[in-house]
Amino acid sequence: MRGVDAQSRKPPPYSTTTPPPTGPTAPAGPTRPTAAVLAGRLAVPAGVLAAVAGAFAYVGRVDPNEPGHYPVCPLLRFTGIYCPGCGGLRSAHAFVHGDVLTALHANAPAVAGFLGFALLWTVWVVRAARGRPLRIDLGPVHLWTLGALLLLFTVVRNLPFGGWLLP
Repeated sequence: MRGVDAQSRKPPPYSTTTPPPTGPTAPAGPTRPTAAVLAGRLAVPAGVLAAVAGAFAYVGRVDPNEPGHYPVCPLLRFTGIYCPGCGGLRSAHAFVHGDVLTALHANAPAVAGFLGFALLWTVWVVRAARGRPLRIDLGPVHLWTLGALLLLFTVVRNLPFGGWLLP
């Protein structure tokens, strides 16, 4: 063929002199995975969900608003500056109890992270069930944007007019 690169042409699936195989040696079409295969594919996502659910259950049971249950943020303790994670446990506690407004007030980026995790986990399960790997291709622009937003949140919550963002 003229004008076509020899490497870009695909060879025929079978030799032109022999007929394609039939019977038990013929390649099978798409089949549904067995229960054991599906369970193996979903084992890791199920384990991650169990760990996260266990952590949320603990934080939901042990109130972080009562002193003595959790360690104090070292940055807040030594500098008096609220980090982007300050209020995350209070946010998770309120989120578990269904109080979304209190959770947003305690730490809005944490609530966005909870919802983002739920979405990412759902995509992971669907792709794992189909036998495909989960690929997260965040480029430098995405990572720098996320970092800049967290930095902006941290700066604003520590300024006098950002008191509404304090946990």
